[in-house]
Amino acid sequence: MMKRSPLKQAVALKYDREKDDAPRVKAKGKGPVAEKIIELARKHDIPIKDDPDLIEVLARLDLEEEIPSEIYVAVAELLAFVYSANSQKK
Repeated sequence: MMKRSPLKQAVALKYDREKDDAPRVKAKGKGPVAEKIIELARKHDIPIKDDPDLIEVLARLDLEEEIPSEIYVAVAELLAFVYSANSQKK
């Protein structure tokens, strides 16, 4: 019997320091929805970080929900990755 590979998951975050206290979940999904989120991110040159543990936590949040303070450090590392990727493109 073949093992099924788990469905790909994706979560998109947005942070507007003028309006938000913390990043918010803007999109999330599994399978084809996750593929579309990733495709759109690539199309718009948005850096993508593959972190299954963080995705698992973020996927439990509702759309538009701010991330909880318990995962600020992990998301701060993610934002540092994004800022670094963006500065390398310039």
